[in-house]
Amino acid sequence: MKLSATLSSYFGRQFVFWVIGTFLAIMGLVFLLDLVELLRRASDKEGVSFGTILEMALLKAPQMGQSIFPFAILAGGMMAFTRMTRSQELVVARSAGVSVWQFLLPALLVALVIGVVRVTIFNPVASVMTAKFEILENRVLRSRSNALAVSPGGIWIREHTPSGHSVLHARGVVGDGEALSEVLVFLFEGEDKFVSRIDAESALLKPGFWLLNNAVLISEDGVPSIQPTFRLTTGLTIDNIQDSFASPNTMSFWELPRFISILESAGFSAVRHRLHWHSLLASPLLLCAMVLIAAIFSLRMTRRGGTLPWACAGLFFGFFLYFMSDVVFALGLSSRIPEVLAAWTPATVTTLLGVASLLHLEDG
Repeated sequence: MKLSATLSSYFGRQFVFWVIGTFLAIMGLVFLLDLVELLRRASDKEGVSFGTILEMALLKAPQMGQSIFPFAILAGGMMAFTRMTRSQELVVARSAGVSVWQFLLPALLVALVIGVVRVTIFNPVASVMTAKFEILENRVLRSRSNALAVSPGGIWIREHTPSGHSVLHARGVVGDGEALSEVLVFLFEGEDKFVSRIDAESALLKPGFWLLNNAVLISEDGVPSIQPTFRLTTGLTIDNIQDSFASPNTMSFWELPRFISILESAGFSAVRHRLHWHSLLASPLLLCAMVLIAAIFSLRMTRRGGTLPWACAGLFFGFFLYFMSDVVFALGLSSRIPEVLAAWTPATVTTLLGVASLLHLEDG
């Protein structure tokens, strides 16, 4: 039997209603918890107003929303399918010859559309707001002012010093950032008073300083001074040089490929950015997998009784999937497995499990 447009539209509307309602409920709870956590972190900071904390919570909310989407699809789908089964709507549809695959098709299409919109439209907006949140967090809660930027011409590192700040530029990177080539350093007093310039063939990061080799110091009056080695004080370490890069969450889906190319050409690892990009590509499939898992647990709970145990089992599976995704992503970040495999495995395996289970339960 061919599923009618009216019935498909009805199933789709019911699914959207419950998913949106679930998403807003979870999002509201997470926002309140996050606001309380930010207030706790700011409790010992002087001059931080409630308005600033509220702004930070609002800026962080879209990024949290991206993580909540799969759980909203799972929980909302379970409630939608359970309600339609208990009201005998799905029973009547099945008696009229509508298979489980036919009444799941509208929900799968809705999940696919939500996934595509999340990646192509919602993600760029969330990335901009996340970048603003991290700037505020570093300035207000962490009191950090170091910043590192990557461009096609090399890397730029800006760091505060006791008397002002320094701006370091390097053409290339060796290793994980502990050595730089073709280094140029500008030293400033205060915000904009130029003090001196240093040109060096290379710079090696040591505990507490950069060791500049074959350095040429040019003072404010333009007098050069050649030194075989020169120590430039720094508070940076290899770890926070890596951490100072724009996190993948602050880069939109459309910007990531270009940024990955720039990062790799500068000599830095782009594993976590590639992993994040592929996980975004796989997210529509993951949302469709959540629909299948929701159908498995919601249909079984009505037929075999024990509504609460089956509902808890469905939610437990969602959290278990989240935990296993983190484990697989950690393997990808450590290069134990390829990034593509790490990003696509949770969505692909969950989809295959959902399809196999429904085939066994409904057509077996």
